[in-house]
Amino acid sequence: MRVAALCDVHGNLPALEAVLAEVASLEVDAIVCGGDVVAGPFPRDCLGKLVDVGAVFVRGNADRESPRAPAETWDWIVSCLDPPAVEFLAELPQSVSVGGVLYCHGSPRDDDEILTRISPDERFRAALEGVEERLVVGGHTHVQFERVVDGIRFVNAGSVGIPYEGKRGAFWALLDGEAVDLRHTPYAVDAAAAAIRTSGYPGADQIAGWLLEPEDPDKVSEYFESIAA
Repeated sequence: MRVAALCDVHGNLPALEAVLAEVASLEVDAIVCGGDVVAGPFPRDCLGKLVDVGAVFVRGNADRESPRAPAETWDWIVSCLDPPAVEFLAELPQSVSVGGVLYCHGSPRDDDEILTRISPDERFRAALEGVEERLVVGGHTHVQFERVVDGIRFVNAGSVGIPYEGKRGAFWALLDGEAVDLRHTPYAVDAAAAAIRTSGYPGADQIAGWLLEPEDPDKVSEYFESIAA
């Protein structure tokens, strides 16, 4: 079974459109959206595009109101969505199994759990306790990586919308059975950043900056580890 795993779109419509165009040429059996679709400049359009292509969704931490996020940001996102879309997001599952692979956002037990390429085995072991699948695909920390702990392979698909990979583009994963191809899709980042800055999203300038000058993945992983500890 061929599956496209698209995580952390963060309302970046130009990036999502570029990835979906590539996915359309690959004859996949399913598209799984691994959370954090709407927290960004074009929430309604991004959610609509993924619904239209029949994506399977799991919930990301930024797909719900969070005490850690500014209230004005969530209020702005909700104002862009219709009530059924807000209800749809609220009812998304924390994880879903497709083709024998378990998909989640942070971890199968917590959509806000931090797992990075340098996380200790103990944290992976706790996060994956009770998981029956041998392959788990998530996102949340916006850096692609693979780890194996106690026979369970954990893959971070990266971020479509706000990658921290040290280079421009959109990042996602293509699965064919248990084979995983970590993908990179170029798109017109300068034009996307300009459009984002006119969107009205409260964090537009910050997102545009991250796209134009992508964060270093090693430094980002170290930062996430510091707050996880």
